[in-house]
Amino acid sequence: MAKIREEIGAPHGALPLLELPFSGTEFEEIRAAAEADLRALLSLNHTYRVLFLQGGATAMFALTPMNLLRRGEIADHVQAGLWSRRAAEAAAGWADVRIAATGDGRSLPAPATWRLSGQAVYRHLTTTETAEGLQYFAFPERDHVPLVADMTADFLTRPIPLAPFGLIYASAQKNLGIAGLTVVIVHEALLERAQPGVPAPLSFARQAANDNKVNTPPVFAIAVAGKMLRWLRETGGLDAARARNARKAEMLYAALDRDDFYIRPIAREHRSTVSVRFQLANARLEEEFVREAEAAGLFHLRGHPAIGGLRASLYNGVTEEAVEALAAFVAAFRQLRG
Repeated sequence: MAKIREEIGAPHGALPLLELPFSGTEFEEIRAAAEADLRALLSLNHTYRVLFLQGGATAMFALTPMNLLRRGEIADHVQAGLWSRRAAEAAAGWADVRIAATGDGRSLPAPATWRLSGQAVYRHLTTTETAEGLQYFAFPERDHVPLVADMTADFLTRPIPLAPFGLIYASAQKNLGIAGLTVVIVHEALLERAQPGVPAPLSFARQAANDNKVNTPPVFAIAVAGKMLRWLRETGGLDAARARNARKAEMLYAALDRDDFYIRPIAREHRSTVSVRFQLANARLEEEFVREAEAAGLFHLRGHPAIGGLRASLYNGVTEEAVEALAAFVAAFRQLRG
């Protein structure tokens, strides 16, 4: 414990962060500050509850229908990529899942083309398909059926219109720090729809009623997220985050778009600003690209194992200087191998 305290557990009051009891006032101050900053960033009103839960987005694929649907009720799912497909498959064990739209791997089905069931309790979509490099930039107008969104990859990278959404969830490791925490924003009107027998730690309603303390919350992960939330506020909020992320994406796409040495498989209007997918026209050079990039201090550029190719993640914590270095490497590799 002494070594962990030295390297990670900086004191917060009398105790290091890693030793804070979740029932104490010190942690409650951290949690409350994180929630206040999140509410300020999103202009979140009192009709939405904020939950800081254990686990990740994959758990939410099943927890969402468990908490929002009764047996036999319908959920429409937009299945546009790897993660939305997995969400639909997991939800099918708890709901009557209807596929409203499917993607082609290169673009996203526009909301106007969705084949809605007319009886759905909610409509689920994944706002950024990280494996494919796809991102939604516009959402349907609000109507009587709320949207449920997995926003793990692009949460807090840009302002979003809250009105259409009944529930938003996002794993923290992309844009809010470390794994082990999922942020859930849920409209209070949906909190009493849970199926009978949902275990208390997995119940959104029970967690909301008990300040996220039905079971031990991920204290350290919440503290890290709180630091990121405060940083986002202090650096200009979500408008500034959107501008930073647009500059980073534009810089990298410009380096990739010069010619056909690199293949950019995604339609321009659906290119993600946070998950940039590309390939080399000569696929045999991709391993060499990765090795030389790592030697230059540029890591994690392999594509998702299910998709292959290459991918650059440009989340909130990635600096513009880092993306500039990657863009320069992309150009240099082309010059030497093209």
